[in-house]
Amino acid sequence: MLKSKVAVQVISSGLLPEDTLMLGETLVKQYKIPQGQHILLKFGAFAQNVKIIPVAKYDGIRMSQSLARRMGLTGGASIRLQYKSGASTLVLGPLIGVLVSRDYPHMPDKPFGTITMFCKELVEACAAQGAYVYFFTPNQIGNSYDAVDGWIYSDGWRKAEMPVPDVVNNRLTSRKLENKPSVQHFMKEVKQKHQTAVFNEKFLDKTEVFDALKKDESLVRYLPESHLLRNYTLLKSMCSRYSNVFLKPVRGSLGKGIIRIVRLDPNNYQVLYATAAGTRKQQYTSLVKLFSTISTKMKTVRYQIQQGLQLIEIQKRPVDFRALVQKNKAGKWAITSIVARTAGNHHFVSNLARGGTLSTALEAVTKSNLLPSISRQDTVQRLQQAALNIARGVDMQIPAHFGELGIDLALDTNGRVWLLEVNSKPSKNDNTPLNDNKIRPSVRMMVQYSRFLSGF
Repeated sequence: MLKSKVAVQVISSGLLPEDTLMLGETLVKQYKIPQGQHILLKFGAFAQNVKIIPVAKYDGIRMSQSLARRMGLTGGASIRLQYKSGASTLVLGPLIGVLVSRDYPHMPDKPFGTITMFCKELVEACAAQGAYVYFFTPNQIGNSYDAVDGWIYSDGWRKAEMPVPDVVNNRLTSRKLENKPSVQHFMKEVKQKHQTAVFNEKFLDKTEVFDALKKDESLVRYLPESHLLRNYTLLKSMCSRYSNVFLKPVRGSLGKGIIRIVRLDPNNYQVLYATAAGTRKQQYTSLVKLFSTISTKMKTVRYQIQQGLQLIEIQKRPVDFRALVQKNKAGKWAITSIVARTAGNHHFVSNLARGGTLSTALEAVTKSNLLPSISRQDTVQRLQQAALNIARGVDMQIPAHFGELGIDLALDTNGRVWLLEVNSKPSKNDNTPLNDNKIRPSVRMMVQYSRFLSGF
């Protein structure tokens, strides 16, 4: 099955009937496309019978304005094309739909707020690879499972009715939006009706990830002891086993709401709360008193209790690592980037939102208090291998489709790699800064994986 990238030319509806396509003669011969009889044209969920007219000395595709409008295609687009002779179907694509949390129609220059730059970068990456992308929000999902209102970019952002795509990349950043019945129903229906591939289809809970990965013996070595905090007995047993433990909101992100408990002596505990302004400290003379304070929080927040680790540090500031792992053009997990995050002053969590700083993994490992006998280069490779192993484990153990994962790892001073958490909605501003004229590898990889999923 041949695959080609062609330029789309839109011409006045008066000059070309809606059910007729003009296609470069070479392509018609190459694909052995029948002339003068109807074949099926497909673009995402859009389907219509058309006749093909070959055009000499031309290598693009021409269609009428009215057909292009119904397909949501703009003139000047560059798109891939394949002909399936068995089904007499000419397929254009891939058509990619990115589900984002919200749009701001009153801001035509920045319709997606802070992620507009990322969306524009994705448009450019698609144009370079012959894919076509649009963006839509939960509010734009209607009762039809054939089309949605979306945003396309063509000399500026504008709204258009678009066919349901070949691939949906779920970039919703709120569980509340993701769990809306309309969103859940849409994802289920388009998978069944149009065989649409939906990836990163759900948020991950910390407890769910650790419980799932425990089932894989090869991954247990990366897992700090970790449980859902249900009662005082569990808190007591964890605090007696480890000199410090972390309580992490099961559904938290960006380091919000993390609590660290440090045992100073048998009857003395220091509690550190991560806040936007820095670390708030409190001391307790008994674990019972400490638990009664936390149990009021437990009424509204579920916590994961986790073994505290002796993380490597740079000038007494803890360091951890964020690996961005994505599926590539062959559908296999690959490392796109791995960066070190060093906590800001007065913070014990390293998120950038909390004043942390970024560096390369090798730079951080070299500057850290890791034992001198341990090879720095080998350590970075072990971090990368751990991220790949964990991504494969998530795929095997959690029944959902993921195409990219942000995997947070830590190193202790003996060089052992530990998993901190897995994020199924990695931020697009967290790994490398946006660059006006360069498409980031993470964005290119997303398009390549979408092409793999849709057979383009």
